[in-house]
Amino acid sequence: MAKVKTRLGVLAALVAAMWLVELADLVIFGGALDLLGGIRPRSQAGLWGIVFAPFLHGGFAHLVANTVPLVVLGLLIMLRGLRDFVWATVIAAVLAGLGVWLFGRPQSVHIGASGLIFGYLGYLLLRGYWERSLTAILVALVAGFLYGGALWGVLPTRSGISWEGHLFGFAGGATAAAIHRRPPSTAGPDRSPVGK
Repeated sequence: MAKVKTRLGVLAALVAAMWLVELADLVIFGGALDLLGGIRPRSQAGLWGIVFAPFLHGGFAHLVANTVPLVVLGLLIMLRGLRDFVWATVIAAVLAGLGVWLFGRPQSVHIGASGLIFGYLGYLLLRGYWERSLTAILVALVAGFLYGGALWGVLPTRSGISWEGHLFGFAGGATAAAIHRRPPSTAGPDRSPVGK
């Protein structure tokens, strides 16, 4: 039970941080944090966005739209353990941020947690592929059923949407799953100390 509380506490802290930053941005900074902390491709100052962009959103509607899938997919990763969640979060955020910084549209600013969300989706889907355990495949099917339609977001179909963040976030999550995979013969849900 203590492990469950810890996992839920970590996810709740991440979401709370996003909400507090958006509140501070609105009330104290008048929206200026989005420009200051967002990823600005190939700009030295824009490198800070790799760290800060997932916590910045273009208003509360943007934040609400990101909160629900972040929590759902985060919980699906947490089923396996806190280390899996931390691993997927760090790898997806860093690769999404670097990908956007290197290949994003010039003169653009990228903010939001959608890179993480697509990273979580990539992690869950590819973990099922790499491990081929019943648990991993079932979780991948649930994630795909709930959010598989969002995969169109990796294509440049709408202006004002960071499809680059989606694409590189998904690639980051897939990379995390490939690097952190358990061999199919040992991929049971509780056979390793990952959940500690």
